[in-house]
Amino acid sequence: MRNWADFETVEGAGGPVLRVSGPLVVASIAPLDMRLREMTTLAAIDISKVSDIDTVGAWSIWRASTELDAKIEGASDKAQRLIEAVSNAKSTAPISPVRPKALERVPEAVGERVTEFATGVKDMLAFLGLTIMAFGALIRHPRRFPHLALVRQLELVGVSSLGIIGLMSFLIGIVIAQQGAVQLQQFGAEIYTINLTGRLTLRELGVLMTAIMVAGRSGSAFAAQIGTMKLTEEVDAMRTIGVSPIERLVVPRILAAVLMMPVLGFYSSVIAIIGGAFIANFALDIPFWTFLSRIREVVPMTDLWVGLIKAPVFGLIVAMSGCYQGMQVSGNAEEVGLRTTLAVVQAIFMVIVLDAFFAIFFTEIGWA
Repeated sequence: MRNWADFETVEGAGGPVLRVSGPLVVASIAPLDMRLREMTTLAAIDISKVSDIDTVGAWSIWRASTELDAKIEGASDKAQRLIEAVSNAKSTAPISPVRPKALERVPEAVGERVTEFATGVKDMLAFLGLTIMAFGALIRHPRRFPHLALVRQLELVGVSSLGIIGLMSFLIGIVIAQQGAVQLQQFGAEIYTINLTGRLTLRELGVLMTAIMVAGRSGSAFAAQIGTMKLTEEVDAMRTIGVSPIERLVVPRILAAVLMMPVLGFYSSVIAIIGGAFIANFALDIPFWTFLSRIREVVPMTDLWVGLIKAPVFGLIVAMSGCYQGMQVSGNAEEVGLRTTLAVVQAIFMVIVLDAFFAIFFTEIGWA
C-alpha cells in the first residue's frame, strides 16, 4: 500500500483538472500541498481515487479549491464530511490581537508591575511569618531540628565558597588600592590609600560583594533545589507524611546564610585588605607589613561593627528570596529557570537598597 499522495494534471472540459490518488493524510500530503500552492489556475480537483483522508488533507483540498475557484469532484462521504467541517471552522479573526496605543499600554503595564510588586511583598512577608513560626516550633521541639541539613548547608554556603569569595575580594582590594592611589597621588596624599582600602572594605564592599556573590551562588541554588523538588512532588510527599517543608528545607538554608554571612563578610574584608597591601607594596613602595599594621590604627572598630551588623540581614534577604522563589515554582521546568533568575535579581536588588538605608542610618547615629 502506498504511503504518499500521487497526483497528475489532465485537461478537462472546463480547464485543467488535478487528479489525486492515494492517502491524503498529514504524513503524505506535503508534495501535493506544495504543488497546490504553486498552481494559478485549476478547474476541478478529482479525489475519487483517494484511499484515506484526514483533517489536514481535507483542509489542503478545501483551501486550494477556495483560492483557485475549483470544484471538488468524487469526494467520498468521509471526505465530504471533513471538507464541510474544515470549511465551517474557518476563522476571520486576526492572527494577533490589535496592539493598544502607548497611552493605554504604558499605564496598564505600570499598574500591573505595581500590583505584582505589592502582591510579592505581601507574599514574602507571609512566607517570613511561616518561617518564624517553623523556627519557633523547632525551638519548642528541638528533637525535630534538622541538624545534619544545617551542617550541610553551612558547608555549601560557607566553606565551599571561600575560594571564589577570597579570589574576588583579593582582586577588589587590588583595584581599590590602585585606583585610589592614582587619584590621591595628585594631592600628595597616597598614604591615605591605607585608610581608603581599610574603611571601604570593612564597612561596605566586603560584606556587599560577599552578599552579591552568595546571592548568585547559594541563593540561586536554593531556588533551583526547592523548585525542582516542587516539580517532582517531593514537597507534596513531605507534607503527606507529616513533615513540614518549611522546617526541613527552608529553615536550615536561612540559618546557614544568616550564620555564615558575617564570617564570609569579615573574611572577604581581610582578603581585600591583603590585596590592597600587596599592590601597595609594588605601586606605592609601602611595605606589606607596614600597610597591615597601619590598618589597625586608621580603621575604627565601628567600621567592623557596621559590616558585621549588616551581614546577617543580607544573608536573611538572600536566603529568603531563594527559598521563597523556589516554593513558588509550578507547572514546568521552565518555571525553575525563571524563578531562579528572579531570586538572584530580587536578592541583589534588595541587598543594595538595604545597604543604602544602612549607610544613611549609621551616618545619622554617628557611626560615619
